Amino acid sequence: MRVSFWLNLSLLNGILLGSWACQQGSDKLPFLGAKKPVQRTVNGKQVTDTIFHAIPAFSFVDQYGDTVTDKTVADKIYVADFFFTTCPTICPKMKTQMKRVYERFKGNEAVMILSHTIDPAHDSVAVLKEFAGNLGVTGKQWLFLTGPREKIYEIGQDSYMVTAAEDKSAPGGVVHSGAFILIDKDKHVRGIYDGTTEKGVNQLMSDMDKLLAEKKG
Repeated sequence: MRVSFWLNLSLLNGILLGSWACQQGSDKLPFLGAKKPVQRTVNGKQVTDTIFHAIPAFSFVDQYGDTVTDKTVADKIYVADFFFTTCPTICPKMKTQMKRVYERFKGNEAVMILSHTIDPAHDSVAVLKEFAGNLGVTGKQWLFLTGPREKIYEIGQDSYMVTAAEDKSAPGGVVHSGAFILIDKDKHVRGIYDGTTEKGVNQLMSDMDKLLAEKKG
C-alpha cells in the first residue's frame, strides 16, 4: 500500500505540474483525465467528437443528514477534496486554505464545495456537523460528505484522480492527497491544485473566476 500511495502521489504531482503549465499559457483551462474520440454522422459526413472524462453519478450524506447527489451540483462549478476530521497531518492546512475559497465565493449560487471524509466509521453526520461549525461554515454551499467507505475511495481514485485509501502504517490509518479538484458545470475535471499552500489555492480561485466567466459565456 505504501508503494501504491507514493506511485499515486507521483502521478498526482505530474497532473498538477501539467495542469499549472497549461493554465499559465492559456485563458482556457485544460480538461484533465482520459479522453475518448466518438464518431457521428452529420449531413452524411463523419465527424469526430471528443468525450472528456467526467465525474459519474454519486450519492452521499452531508453534515445535515441530507442526501447529496450529482444533481445537487448540477450546472454549478465546484471544488472537491478528501480529508478526515482526526487527521494529524495535512488536513488542518487544507481546511485553512479551503476556508479562503469558501469566504471568497460565499453567497455565489454557482459555486459549491464538497469535502469527502475518508474515515466514515468515525466521521458521522454529527461529527461532520460539529467540524463544519467549528470552521465557521454555515448553510449549504460547503458540504461535508460521508457514505460507504468503498464508494468514497472509489470516486476519489477513479473519478477525481487523487489518492484516498486505507493504510494502517500512515498517521491516522488512512492516506489521501492534499489536492483540491476543480469541476466544471458539465462534471469535467478542469484543474488539480495543491490545497496545502496559499500559492496553489490562489491559482485555484483565479481559475474558478475563469470557469465562472466561461459558464456565463
